[in-house]
Amino acid sequence: MMNYRECRFTAQDGLSLYYRQYGDPLSPNAPVLCLPGLARNSKDYHRFASRISRKRWVVTPDYRGRGQSDYDSDANNYQAPTYIGDIHHLLAATGMHRAVVVGTSMGGLLAMAMGAAMPSALAGVVINDIGPDIGGPGIGRIMDYLSKDNPQPDWNTAVETFKRMFPTLSFQTESEWREAAGATWREDENGQLRYDWDIKIIEPALRGKPLPDLWALFRSLRRLPVLAIRGGASDVLSAETFDRMAEEHPDLQRICLDGIGHVPSLIEDASTDAVDEFLSRI
Repeated sequence: MMNYRECRFTAQDGLSLYYRQYGDPLSPNAPVLCLPGLARNSKDYHRFASRISRKRWVVTPDYRGRGQSDYDSDANNYQAPTYIGDIHHLLAATGMHRAVVVGTSMGGLLAMAMGAAMPSALAGVVINDIGPDIGGPGIGRIMDYLSKDNPQPDWNTAVETFKRMFPTLSFQTESEWREAAGATWREDENGQLRYDWDIKIIEPALRGKPLPDLWALFRSLRRLPVLAIRGGASDVLSAETFDRMAEEHPDLQRICLDGIGHVPSLIEDASTDAVDEFLSRI
């Protein structure tokens, strides 16, 4: 039995976008908005959202071009300003006017952008393995695997492929690995497994358009409670950037998970404890 409700809303340009709701919208505790990584979708947050929703209302979307949301015919729309517009419409559609945003990888960057574009919507932010300095070997690795399809003949093969692609993830059980693979591939009409995103999502990034000042976006969060999580083996968020984030936000709470790469799953014991303690004060 599903413990979430499947919903859709219409974006500003008419695309139909998917999201999940967990928990009670009338909960007195601050709700939580979970934003996935670049090519990821709402499935990544299922275990996390299921646990958090015992006390809070949780919403987690599939961005356009991912999961069960419509693909965009114009790849130029696969950029942060469009995603922020979609999030703004999602908040309006759900009536979630002020929330704790949990952002993984690109979702963390979007949370920073929300601090500048819609600051009143934020009650707090959890930033999972991303920072205002974008670079390092992890970015090239991500660009490479996102830009071309990687079909799989069956789910057992998909799970083994996923393990080889991401050997530093923290999953402990076969069911956890299977769920992660299930959020990575989908079955097409011929029974073959294909990536569950539009491979065109990476095209704007490949054009090399300069990024905005991400440190300025991060500083927009200084008035808010922020928890930053880093995988100790991350090749996306460096230890140096992680330290500078603490300098820029003097009240920043931080945890580093030894031996875990990009990205922590947020179901690790240390992550669970840190997030629960953080949320208890909001």
